Amino acid sequence: MTILTEVGRVVAAADEDVRVLHPLRLREGSTGEGSGRGPFVGVAIDVETTGLDHRTGKVIELAIRRFRYDCDGIVTDIDEPYEWREDPGDPLPPEITALTGLTDIDLVGEEIDEDAATRLLRSASFVVAHNSTFDRNWVEARLPRARGLNWCCSMRQVDWKARGFDGRVLGYLLVQNGFYHCGHRASADVDALIEMLRHRDGGGRTALSEMIERGSSPSWIVRAKGADFGVKDLLRGRGYRWDADRKVWGCEVADADLVQEQCWLAANVYAIGANAKAICPDLERVTPSTRFI
Repeated sequence: MTILTEVGRVVAAADEDVRVLHPLRLREGSTGEGSGRGPFVGVAIDVETTGLDHRTGKVIELAIRRFRYDCDGIVTDIDEPYEWREDPGDPLPPEITALTGLTDIDLVGEEIDEDAATRLLRSASFVVAHNSTFDRNWVEARLPRARGLNWCCSMRQVDWKARGFDGRVLGYLLVQNGFYHCGHRASADVDALIEMLRHRDGGGRTALSEMIERGSSPSWIVRAKGADFGVKDLLRGRGYRWDADRKVWGCEVADADLVQEQCWLAANVYAIGANAKAICPDLERVTPSTRFI
């Protein structure tokens, strides 16, 4: 088998055992798909930070890119990218430098344009990140005037397994889709996110369309208050996640599935002999503007 190396990509002779990956380059302007210039606007974001806790850490890089889409959820146009770095005021942890490639010298004197970033975020119908549970808290802590917007999540609100992917990690999704990028840099991850939202399933439906349908529907956060330690594996297997701040297991449930979930909890978590310290779960109504907080 002959392999020729060209600038930016590898070209291989046809072989079913070989997969060719292309560098991801999203160009500004029309994508050539959909019905004209889409009337709807979404905005993709990604942040790089000094740690995992938005209450004690700092944002060091913020990337934002708007895109237009039509009523079928097809991305028709991609706007120019925006990216800012910010000096956290303290030396970067070595693991953050290793992860992102950013150094203290890269950040000296840098600052996010708060007005411009806020204006971009507020100009769209929704904000999307690939892990909005993480990104939303950081964005709203740094940009308080961007609080209360509608948020979606390309990781949690698209069934990637049903689309033939093996996982949900953004870089791995991109590779399975035939591209590679420089991961753990905000602008590269934003472009990867937008590219994955363009993915079509066997019926031609885009991941963006699927995400919008799920993201626009109200739902419930169900918290298994008072659940005994002995049922933690049952809860984990059911899809519940441990909330370290509230010290409770919780999950998000669609309207149509709430009664079924309450019945399951009654039979498995709050039944006689389950040693629960409460008689029922806590329920919290969730909308696109309150989700992922």
